[in-house]
Amino acid sequence: MGPDPTRRTLLRDVALAAPLMALPPLSARAQAQQAAPPVLTATELGRWQVPEANQAAAVDATHFYGIGNRTIVKHRKSDGVRVGMWAGPADGPIVHFNAGYVTQRRLVLAHSNFPQLPMASSLETFDTGTMQPVATLSLGIRLGSLTWAVRHRGFWWACFANYNDAGTTPGFDQRWTYFGQFDDTWQLLQSWLFPPSVVATWGRSSCSGGDWGPDGLLYVTGHDAPELYVLRLPRQGVVLEHVTTIATPIEGQAWAWDRSVRGGRVIYGISRRQREVVAARIPALPA
Repeated sequence: MGPDPTRRTLLRDVALAAPLMALPPLSARAQAQQAAPPVLTATELGRWQVPEANQAAAVDATHFYGIGNRTIVKHRKSDGVRVGMWAGPADGPIVHFNAGYVTQRRLVLAHSNFPQLPMASSLETFDTGTMQPVATLSLGIRLGSLTWAVRHRGFWWACFANYNDAGTTPGFDQRWTYFGQFDDTWQLLQSWLFPPSVVATWGRSSCSGGDWGPDGLLYVTGHDAPELYVLRLPRQGVVLEHVTTIATPIEGQAWAWDRSVRGGRVIYGISRRQREVVAARIPALPA
């Protein structure tokens, strides 16, 4: 009687699978990278030394703004010359500026008390002409630090960050970072989690910058990686969808669209390591 063909097939399948079974399991980051969409590349347009800009950059039609923890500096786009500045005292109410954007001669800044606890945040508004504060809105204690906030289609859209480091409420970590839609009174209407392929790039930090793009997609950055992550609201569920990744000359942190540029695909961000403000053109996404 010959060998059982079923047994022979089973032994063959086990033998083929053995090398795979011996491989160590992939790390969470490796799994996320395997699942991540392909990468596009931005084009650098210019950079300027701005030592104070260790958190973010903002921009309007004629000037760009370097943002530090308690400092804002204003430079002409035409030649990079500094023409204005505001600085808060070390023991003052301003602790940690994050992202900012310009609208109607107002620079609107996300602010938090990071790394203090309990976590609390506010919106701080400055006149871009005088470089003086003109409005403040306390958001009080919330789950996470406000890292960026923008107006879009009649709502506030904002990110509240949690970390795998100091400054996070005990018992929570960066997975609790969320992106939310808020009404004019800052009541939460909807919120979403970030996809694992993006969270895996944050290291011990979180999402530092973001805004809606001219194509209706959401663009965000982490803390250090020179990448821009393109997301969209999910068709179902609670996790944002990762559309693609764009390699950029800015190294994470917060940034802003230059909406004065035709086509609207130019951003100003920073190189924290080089203490520079950097302008880059973001490629259009394939259909």
